[in-house]
Amino acid sequence: MFQLSDASVLTDDLRRLRRALHRDPEVGLHLPRTRQTVLAALDGLGLEITTGTALSSVVAVLRGGRPGPAVLLRADMDALPVAEATGLPYASRRPGVMHACGHDLHTAALVGAARLLAGRGAELAGDVVFMFQPGEEGHDGARLMIEEGVLDAAGECVVAAYALHVTANTLPAGVVATRPGTVLAGSDGFDVTVTGRGGHGSSPHTAADPVTAACAMVTALQTMVTRTVDVFDPAVLTVGSVHAGEARNVIPETAVLRATVRTFSEATRAKVREGVLRTVRGIADAHGVTADVDYQDGYPVTVNDPAETAFATTVAAELLGEARSLTAPRPISGSEDFSLVLQEVPGAFLGMGACPTGLDPATAPMNHSPHAVYDDGVLPAAAALLADLAARRLERAAAGAVEA
Repeated sequence: MFQLSDASVLTDDLRRLRRALHRDPEVGLHLPRTRQTVLAALDGLGLEITTGTALSSVVAVLRGGRPGPAVLLRADMDALPVAEATGLPYASRRPGVMHACGHDLHTAALVGAARLLAGRGAELAGDVVFMFQPGEEGHDGARLMIEEGVLDAAGECVVAAYALHVTANTLPAGVVATRPGTVLAGSDGFDVTVTGRGGHGSSPHTAADPVTAACAMVTALQTMVTRTVDVFDPAVLTVGSVHAGEARNVIPETAVLRATVRTFSEATRAKVREGVLRTVRGIADAHGVTADVDYQDGYPVTVNDPAETAFATTVAAELLGEARSLTAPRPISGSEDFSLVLQEVPGAFLGMGACPTGLDPATAPMNHSPHAVYDDGVLPAAAALLADLAARRLERAAAGAVEA
């Protein structure tokens, strides 16, 4: 229904919007300036707009001119606590805060999709829900928006949901990649506080050393993963922080380690959690210390619906060209709270390259780097793809090609 030429007229406006967002990033669930910028960009489109209470979200509903179901398009809006080092003329003006993951492009692209769809609202066979989400970067924003009713914003639950995420490396600019099934890892974390009995380093037999126990836990946890997890359904466990004591000759009372876990299925996710608890507590018993484990469930595995993924891949190929619509060979170990949306409704999460011309996608700084740069020339393609996904999915439902 849409062509790239339909979106090309928006290029300058979307670039200006993206760069305004990039200069003024906000972190977390409360993004008042970002929300105001988005609301201004949507003004005049005839959308039914509501804003969140637990977070600075924006939900906009476009009513189609023909009866039909609703589909959802999502963009995350939050930045990262990263000090920008790109040297761009529109670099962040907020010290220590940067749009290092490309969410400024996501937001601008979704505004572009809203403008494209609003221009053809009378033709749409149903409604479109635009989900502008804060707090994706570890703040559980999608869960809060689901609790506040985003999936039912059009009056009934959406029948499909799509999200597009840019990448600063890996893919050439404008190339889309996704896959059916698991597309992103689940992400959990845990903190272990090991408590023993302090003493002097010269007489360890009079103490119960938490440091040696904590070190044993670090190595045993790695072994636990390699010996209990199927290599074809893998897990990654990384202990990123270990802290104990201050003096070289004093055995401290406590030691603390902090770790992250990435898994690619819910079965392995549960198995690793059980293995962590068993391993840590067993080693603590063997060393005569205690261990308190605070295991934190993060984002679940992001699982694309096979039928919706096949549809999205076809739409991308027809809009952008066959060579620019790829099937990813394997999942990515990053995680996303769009996974929570896909647990509720079928849909697809897609990646789009935004590596600037002149940089090699294989070596360019990756997302979350203070040096990450993105080519906002991909914005028209991103906006057109999102709009085309929504319009064509509604048309398919109206034609009876898929269940509404």
